[in-house]
Amino acid sequence: MVGFAVPAEVRVILLDIEGTTTPIAFVKDILFPYIKDNIKDYLRAHWEDEECQQDVGLLRKQAEEDSHMEGVVTIPLETRDGEEEIERVIQAVVDNVHWQMSSDRKTTALKQLQGHMWRAAYENGRVKGEFFEDVVPAVRKWRERGLKIYIYSSGSVEAQKLLFGNSTEGDILELFDGHFDTTIGSKVDSESYQRIATSIGCSTNNILFLTDVTREADAAEEVNVHVAIVIRPGNAGLTDDEKSYYRLITSFNELFLPSST
Repeated sequence: MVGFAVPAEVRVILLDIEGTTTPIAFVKDILFPYIKDNIKDYLRAHWEDEECQQDVGLLRKQAEEDSHMEGVVTIPLETRDGEEEIERVIQAVVDNVHWQMSSDRKTTALKQLQGHMWRAAYENGRVKGEFFEDVVPAVRKWRERGLKIYIYSSGSVEAQKLLFGNSTEGDILELFDGHFDTTIGSKVDSESYQRIATSIGCSTNNILFLTDVTREADAAEEVNVHVAIVIRPGNAGLTDDEKSYYRLITSFNELFLPSST
C-alpha cells in the first residue's frame, strides 16, 4: 500500500538523503564524478594547507590498514624536496582515492577528503544540492504542524550541511533541527536509532524514519521507530514481499498527518 497516516505519537521525522530527499543520480552522476575529475587539481592547489595534509595523513594510515586488500594503493611519505616528489605522492593519493571509490569504500579518511572537496565546490558554485520537488514544500508543512525534522545520512554532517546550505532551493538549513551521520552508529544497527532518540530527547516511537533502504528500516523498527520506504526514480527495486510488508511512499505528499484538534 502506498501512502499512510502518520501515527499521532510521531513528533520527529528523520530523513535519509540519497534516494529519499535527493536523487541517487545527483550523488552518482555529479558528486562522485566531481571527486574523480578534480582531485589532482584540488591536491595541487591545497597541498601546503594544514587541512589537506591532515586528509592525506588519514588516507595514508587507512592505506596501511588496507594493506592486505587486493589492489590497495599505498601512499608514500615525501622523502625529498621538489615538485617531482610532491607529484609522486599526489599521484599515489589520487590512485588510492580512485581505488577506494571503485570499491565503494566508506572510510572516514575518504569521506573527510570528499567533504572538503565538496565544500570548495559548493562554496564556489560549481555544485548545487538537488532535491525531489516534493521535499521542501512538505518539510515546510511538517514544521508548520509542529514536527521536528532531522537528517540521518552516511555522509558526514559537514557534507549534509553543504548540500542543504548550497542548493537549487537556496540555503534551507533552517528547515532542519539537527543532523546525524555514522559517528552515532551504522544505519543498519538498531542501537543507532536508540542513540538518536536519546540525543533528540524523545522516545523511539515518537520518530518516523523515511529511507529507501530496507535494512535501515529493519534496524529502526527493531527499536520501535516508525518507518516508511521511499520509492524514487533510480532507487533499488523491492521484492513483492517487501512491497507487501513495508509502508511505501513515492512522495512526501503521501504522508497524511493527524488532523489538528
